[in-house]
Amino acid sequence: MTDDVQAGVSRTESCGLAAVRRVAAMLDLDPDAWREGDPLPRGWQFILLGADTPRSGLRADGFPGLGVPLPDLGLPRLLIGKRSVHFLGEIPIGASLRRDSRIESVVRKETAKGPMATVTVAHALHLAGAADPVLAETQTYVLLGPQPAGGGAAPPDGARAAMPPGARTLVPDDTLLFQYSALGFNSHRIHLDRAFAREVEGFPDLVVNGGLTTLLLTEHLRTAFGISPSALSARYLAPLFCAHPITLGAEREGEGEGWVLRAFDAAGRLAVDIAAEV
Repeated sequence: MTDDVQAGVSRTESCGLAAVRRVAAMLDLDPDAWREGDPLPRGWQFILLGADTPRSGLRADGFPGLGVPLPDLGLPRLLIGKRSVHFLGEIPIGASLRRDSRIESVVRKETAKGPMATVTVAHALHLAGAADPVLAETQTYVLLGPQPAGGGAAPPDGARAAMPPGARTLVPDDTLLFQYSALGFNSHRIHLDRAFAREVEGFPDLVVNGGLTTLLLTEHLRTAFGISPSALSARYLAPLFCAHPITLGAEREGEGEGWVLRAFDAAGRLAVDIAAEV
């Protein structure tokens, strides 16, 4: 069932130099390499899309919402399913922007495993005084019922594939997850509270933010190949976990301008699949 949702909010956001330097520091880059007026690296826009939900309005899992009020559907578990981003222009560091956020759709379903829902939120970033957006992003989240006892600890048996040339492997730690969550004001407990992730959600460890994996992939494309995307479409197929190796790969798709960015878990299973236009 699809709910007709018209809710939306507007916020003034600042692409501040201090926040940009902190993202650089999180990525172990030189913070002083960026100056006001420089274009914000594509993929770093997450610092402009955070919710500002008061603590009293947080979900029980700590998730602050999607930038707009999230309806209470009685489904306690939440994971990101898809994301699409269109980079329609450059965002100068130091610029003031208007962020318009709205819930685009709420779709509720009955499945063999119980009720579930998908919630899609759309964001548009406008430079001050501009009619057309400089960036458009949609995020689709999957909401599920309580985790069955003893379930969820093992990752799904996803697709295995040969690693592309130049693939990079890293091991995300607690500090990286904390810094990314803090910069995006994301208090979802599966990223921060190990006991909650294991005992309530049934995961083997803290879950790596889907947005963080996307950022690591676009940074791999930028730093290893010197390429910035004009658009991307991401599918999150399986969770990735703190203290477990992640392999990042990027390769050109055929003879065209497209690239495929992929993240694999420690067993070589495909976890994140991104089609990028450049």
